[in-house]
Amino acid sequence: MTATSSSPAPAAPHKIAIAGASGRMGRMLIEAIRANDDCVLAGALDQATSPAIASDASAFLGYASGVAITADLQAGIAPASVLIDFTRPEGTLRHLEICRANGVNAVIGTTGFTAQQKAEIEAAARDIAIVMAPNMSVGVNVTMKLLEMAAKALSTGYDIEVIEAHHRHKVDAPSGTALKMGEVLAQALGRSLDDCAVYTREGETGPRDPSTIGFATIRGGDIVGDHTVLFAGTGERIEITHKSSSRATYAEGSLRAVRFLAGRKSGLYDMFDVLGLRG
Repeated sequence: MTATSSSPAPAAPHKIAIAGASGRMGRMLIEAIRANDDCVLAGALDQATSPAIASDASAFLGYASGVAITADLQAGIAPASVLIDFTRPEGTLRHLEICRANGVNAVIGTTGFTAQQKAEIEAAARDIAIVMAPNMSVGVNVTMKLLEMAAKALSTGYDIEVIEAHHRHKVDAPSGTALKMGEVLAQALGRSLDDCAVYTREGETGPRDPSTIGFATIRGGDIVGDHTVLFAGTGERIEITHKSSSRATYAEGSLRAVRFLAGRKSGLYDMFDVLGLRG
């Protein structure tokens, strides 16, 4: 008899639910899922007041996915293996309750969480696997690694300022990405961001405290997201900048996080884990 061989069966696609499916980020995520053969749209959520409720989630792309946008959290999340959520903190926490009850993992790009809300996410990560990062862009997270290296090398003699700019509709400030950059910088310097951050300057401020990390916020137009960290020394300035021109980078990074979570049952991770930048 002649031995025969067969190709291994292709892996099942990642079944993904999208929160805020009719918003700008939601649509970008749905488009990215459509473009990646190893991913499939399994659920689409939006607020009950959205005019998109009951419509096909992929109608804006000119094809029918067979997945209707719903405000029913159970119906929208349970069919998926992972939820991607870029909504608001209160909504994300409600979604996580359903994820936890159904064993659905989560990728969270939502920003603006309080310390108590972050503790709730940590508690959920005991039962499901979660990737949470204020910015899913691969480039932003590589930038953060560069900031860690720069802060260690420039730990004395350099003042550090974080400048961020976003579109006029952004509701939190500084951005979650800017705050994460501040945390990376402070940790590299052996400090706590809570103790050294300066968010506002007005009036007679006195000379700059060299141990602080300053933040400046710009809001206007349709800026997707610009972040610059300035290391200002005597006789030189070093600037490390990342500029986003499209939310597509956030979507592709989110799908990398989805793939990272495959087979994981619990734990709280970030994009450094996803990209192998830890350590």
